[in-house]
Amino acid sequence: MSAHKKSDLKKVTTHQLQEMKNRGEKIAMLTAYDFSMARIIDGAGVDIILVGDSASNVMAGNETTLPITLDQMIYHASSVVKAVKRALVVVDIPFGYYQGSSGEALRSSIRIMKESGAHAVKLEGGSEVKDSVLRILSAGVPVMGHLGLTPQSIYKFGTYTVRAKEKEEAKKLIEDALLLQECGCFGIVLEKIPAELAKKVSSQLRIPTIGIGAGPDADGQVLVMQDMLGITKDFKPRFLRRYADLHSVITGAVNKYVSDVKGNEFPSQDEKY
Repeated sequence: MSAHKKSDLKKVTTHQLQEMKNRGEKIAMLTAYDFSMARIIDGAGVDIILVGDSASNVMAGNETTLPITLDQMIYHASSVVKAVKRALVVVDIPFGYYQGSSGEALRSSIRIMKESGAHAVKLEGGSEVKDSVLRILSAGVPVMGHLGLTPQSIYKFGTYTVRAKEKEEAKKLIEDALLLQECGCFGIVLEKIPAELAKKVSSQLRIPTIGIGAGPDADGQVLVMQDMLGITKDFKPRFLRRYADLHSVITGAVNKYVSDVKGNEFPSQDEKY
């Protein structure tokens, strides 16, 4: 039997996410970038699938999220949407496609929604992207915010360390969270901030928060799928729990395949026509 009951198979909407927060039900969110994996994690009961610009790292091998293009994000998103029956699909607007102007942000969002069939977009930042958030929302496109560690600004910060430990930065994060809520965002990702701050923000907001490296008191959690499945090996932050060791499983399977082919053991008599 699947992880969720038949009655739970109705589409997850932003309204349902709000209701989940209201009744204290945690929200489960994972990344996906292709049809096959999206179909598996959607069937397993994940509430939100994020087509993250982390595809730049885990799918394309780039050092940061910065190089990925809007066309590439739309390609990944459309692959995911085709697989999904239940989860809400949120797509990152990549670096350089919303910071320039609110008009550019709107055009990028409309392309994502029209060409991929996704349900919402996500962008990083607070007051500095207010105009873009409002412009996107004015077109009826749902927006998820992202505060704390914002990977698209990695060269500005120069490190992936925990954000908002100092009083001033923590104060700005709370102000930005309230601003994004006031603008009309349906939720906010809080990345790599002190657990106490995430708890404070989550309790002050009406809308759901999704944590990654932000402790247990956010309204939900998100991880990169390749990390939590143990496909990636070199990324070991404190917040990451590996739920499988697929790196070893896949390596073992491929080793056996190579051995069987070279030893003329595959295909067998039963595996030919």
